[in-house]
Amino acid sequence: MPVFQFNPPERFITGTVGQPGERTFFLQAVGEGRITSVVLEKAQVEALATRIEELLEEVHRRFGAPPGDTTVPEDDGPLEQPIEQDFRVGTLALAWDAEAARVIVEAQEIDEGAGEDLVDDDDELEVFTEEGPPHRDVLRVYLTPGEARAFAGRALKVVAAGRPDCPLCGRPLDPAGHICVRQNGYRPDRLV
Repeated sequence: MPVFQFNPPERFITGTVGQPGERTFFLQAVGEGRITSVVLEKAQVEALATRIEELLEEVHRRFGAPPGDTTVPEDDGPLEQPIEQDFRVGTLALAWDAEAARVIVEAQEIDEGAGEDLVDDDDELEVFTEEGPPHRDVLRVYLTPGEARAFAGRALKVVAAGRPDCPLCGRPLDPAGHICVRQNGYRPDRLV
């Protein structure tokens, strides 16, 4: 169970492979001559970017502007090649290291044996040590506040670059056609 740690990364970005509607989303960290690419869902990318912005706002509110909170140019370059999936992300974690003034992003490998019930009220909380969770891969990246803001900005742009939403029902518009619930009441995924 390796821990892919980048402190600091030369690059930390999100990107996609494929056409809108069929895209695969990646988090990619580059540094010290190595590339780590992990696959995750579009919703995870959007949630991570949103939470980074909220975390930085909270840090600013509580402690003032942290050191390193300078504007960093957004990295609009493509993913580094070759793109080889190291693992699929199940859990994302976000933290603020006050001593180092860094945002810590951690992506943990999905537990294939967990099934659909990822959270159970009777489960105890897992405590991850520096080695990470048992028998799962972990990507851990340390970012300055400016780098974290630049990452979040790019991530939200990548998410928005997909298929446009239908103005009536909010579902993605497909090039092959779209059956809008608001126009005719038919919803193919609700058939009994």
